[in-house]
Amino acid sequence: MAVLSIQSTVARGHVGNAAAVFALQRLGVDVWPVHTVQLSNHTAHAAWGGGALGAGHVRDVLRGIEETTGFAGLDAVLTGYVGSAGLAAVIAETVDRVRARRPAALYCCDPVMGNAARGLYVAEDTAAAIASELVPRADMATPNAFELSRLADRPVADAAEALAAAEALAERGPPTVVVTSLAAGVGLGVLARGEGGAWLVETPRLAAAAHGAGDTLTALLLGRTLRGAALPDALSDAVSSTFALLRAGAPGEPALIDAQDAIAAPPRRFPARRLETPGRTGLHSGRAGGGGEGE
Repeated sequence: MAVLSIQSTVARGHVGNAAAVFALQRLGVDVWPVHTVQLSNHTAHAAWGGGALGAGHVRDVLRGIEETTGFAGLDAVLTGYVGSAGLAAVIAETVDRVRARRPAALYCCDPVMGNAARGLYVAEDTAAAIASELVPRADMATPNAFELSRLADRPVADAAEALAAAEALAERGPPTVVVTSLAAGVGLGVLARGEGGAWLVETPRLAAAAHGAGDTLTALLLGRTLRGAALPDALSDAVSSTFALLRAGAPGEPALIDAQDAIAAPPRRFPARRLETPGRTGLHSGRAGGGGEGE
């Protein structure tokens, strides 16, 4: 079982592939990391070094992987921060080539474009390429509330609006949509819409902004799905593990190494609550995979 993970990385900290690779490995999933950006640390620090890797470089790495493996044993493609419209096109080509050889392979797209605090932090043409080239190909998309609002072109201020926007997005592409960073009660919520229904997991709100939390959550959600968990169980486990990693770390930093046992067995499990989903008949069903049917 292997995942091709195409996203940014940092030398210090746990963002992008520096979070996703270990999280997946701790679940027993092999990972083939391909970096789109390589930095010393995430850019919320006062100083950082490094930069983006060109679309040609990434294409060449992916070509080498295909030529030497034929994508044999590959069960999923995972993408995060892209950085340019040209690179989004390279990723779209790669997803198509993987599916030609591995029709059952899943594509999990974290459409990293921005957040409520900073707004859009990729170029407009990059955001447009993510929306038009990557999200429609995905079996599972994991936008935050800001990104979902942009992708669905409608407000996302609470769980009800998030579910409506997720349903609208599913009509145009990914059958499973998982929305992070939702205001919910006194904390935060993560909502998942799949072909079998919709669920919400709520956790207390931690004090510091979390860098790498979305990358970690997406990787854990994909890993649990590949391990056979139905969507609500994969959601509950992924959210619970991510919360435990953040709570055990320094403010805003997941403690992937020190608290790694929480990846396989979170010490506190936040349940997935089923939501009412009126008017679901006739929804686009998308490709097989990505969304569980059970509770």
